[in-house]
Amino acid sequence: MELTLLGTGCPVVSTTRYGPAQLVRHAGRSLLIDCGSGVTQRLVAAGCPGRDLDAIVLTHLHSDHLVDLYQLIISSWHQGRERPQRIFGPAGTRAHVEGLMALWAPERQLRITHEQRPSTAALDIEVTEIDADWTMHWATDWATDWDSLTVSAIPVDHRPVSPAFGFAFAADDRRIVFSGDTRPCAALEKAASGADLLLHEVFVHREMPVIEGVRSAETVASVAGYHTLSTQVGELAARAGVGCLALTHFVPPGCDREALLAEIGADFTGPIIIGEDLMTFDLHRRMLCYGNARLTLPLADTVRP
Repeated sequence: MELTLLGTGCPVVSTTRYGPAQLVRHAGRSLLIDCGSGVTQRLVAAGCPGRDLDAIVLTHLHSDHLVDLYQLIISSWHQGRERPQRIFGPAGTRAHVEGLMALWAPERQLRITHEQRPSTAALDIEVTEIDADWTMHWATDWATDWDSLTVSAIPVDHRPVSPAFGFAFAADDRRIVFSGDTRPCAALEKAASGADLLLHEVFVHREMPVIEGVRSAETVASVAGYHTLSTQVGELAARAGVGCLALTHFVPPGCDREALLAEIGADFTGPIIIGEDLMTFDLHRRMLCYGNARLTLPLADTVRP
């Protein structure tokens, strides 16, 4: 099971941290989590164009997590995809997708008529709305062999955005838990207990000053209120006893990495990884890959006494 960070940013525009998106690959299959800005480019760079995706899973319906969904649908068609896109997401996903497709229908029909591509199957979208009890056992629920990869929804607290989910991925006795966007919550901590890898969002409060005309003190407090602060994420990882903590969805994207490591390391003594776009965690080979660098990845059973 591999996890690639496609986009580690947030709504703040960054040329190094693209919009929120993650890619899970296992047994030759690929699952995309969220469709933030630039996801189509990052998928190609990761060696998995949208043409090859088996499913898209959405954590919640905030714009920074799905702004490039239509671009992904169209680019996958241009890449020669010959099957519908399968999208799983919270209540409201179907209405959003139907509205998105309706908005672009006239332009799309012009393309179909003029470009004469071999298939339009990629433009058919199959939406499944999920709830807090949703679990998919890919080897049995899907007509393909995913070697028993299991994906489970975790209800998280991102109010007033509701529902919102994190996800747990399990295969070959390894577990990855992804927080999605959330303030600290008991359900996520319970799901992360003993996980090999916890991928968690982080809000670096000390680096979000008030800027006149951009954000007020109330703005900072409101945004911080439905995210997990850099002073909280290490405590959560420690309580959950995870093997490794990786960070994503950096607010702001250009935070001081060394200061952040020191802050979180005061609470969590295990491995802490500042996530970067196109960083890959290979749990089967216990390897962290980033560019040409290869590092041994400490997992739960290698760091616990």
